[in-house]
Amino acid sequence: MADLFSYTYNRTFPDRHVFSVSELTSLIKSLLEDNFQDVWVEGEISNLRIPSSGHIYFTLKDKDNSSQLKVVMFRSSARWLKFKLENGLHVICKGRITIYDYRGEYQLQVEDIEPMGVGALLLALEQLKKKLAAEGLFDESRKRPIPLIPRRIGIVTSPTGAAIRDILKVIERRFANVEIIISPTLVQGEKAPQNIVEALNLLNRMDGIDVIILARGGGGVEDLWAFNDEIVARAIYNSKIPVISAVGHEIDYTIADLVADLRAPTPSAAAEMVVKNKEDILSSINSLQTRLIHAGRNLVEKRREKVNFMDRRIMSPSTSINRYIQRMDELETSLMKGIKSLINERAYHVRDNIRPV
Repeated sequence: MADLFSYTYNRTFPDRHVFSVSELTSLIKSLLEDNFQDVWVEGEISNLRIPSSGHIYFTLKDKDNSSQLKVVMFRSSARWLKFKLENGLHVICKGRITIYDYRGEYQLQVEDIEPMGVGALLLALEQLKKKLAAEGLFDESRKRPIPLIPRRIGIVTSPTGAAIRDILKVIERRFANVEIIISPTLVQGEKAPQNIVEALNLLNRMDGIDVIILARGGGGVEDLWAFNDEIVARAIYNSKIPVISAVGHEIDYTIADLVADLRAPTPSAAAEMVVKNKEDILSSINSLQTRLIHAGRNLVEKRREKVNFMDRRIMSPSTSINRYIQRMDELETSLMKGIKSLINERAYHVRDNIRPV
């Protein structure tokens, strides 16, 4: 590098020359920017700053703080970041050296950043999980039960994928009478998250949808990334209709699974969970009907026995009245006897006390 500078200097200024600040800055800028256009630099983020412009500024430093490098990442590149930058995060930055003319400082203009020790996608996933968990989106207490026998089922998935074929096959076998409403969407790629949100919102605007299945076949982390998107998570959370997440294979877990009211290990399993087997339902109904009849008969018999018992203990109104009349007759007879006895007694008394003249 020294030889290159010497060659450039001698070629441009063969004799003694006094530089202006801007001339020297321009020369250094030319040398650095021409020779450091594609570099990778490892370090720890510090002094992170993200103003309203959307540009990102931070200092990249070695672990022992022996050296520091100013870094800028313009908004046009920053919008492609798959994880959130934080102070203390150990990263690898790809970019080129530029000179900030106003301060005469050199800096690394970054185009891409990768976290050390963990993939950008996995780091973004963990960061988003913590954020949504703190907001209560994963709370079990807010999750709604799935209807026992739904009449209309909404399905959000690709209309050409294997997932929809598996779901329809299971539903046809188990209970063909149920109505299916398919809300088609992309399930992979940059536009997929917004597509999924629109498909979910469409079903929420329809009447009579009892449950929604959000489905996609298996794939790698990047293939399933649309179901880890924040806007998809919030659309599931805000859905008026219970949502079953059936994304990937049994070993795959996405943020959609954590937010949904129920997680199914596969699309086929989701169909089995939401649609009961018709024969099983009929068998259960017959069993309940038999139990209900027996219970009803037992109840009627117990009530009949109780009525008979009470009937034996309680006299009829006419019997009761007759008994009261009989008692009144007895009292009347007794009273008349008492009156006659009293009159006779008084009569004797009067007769004994009257003297003849």
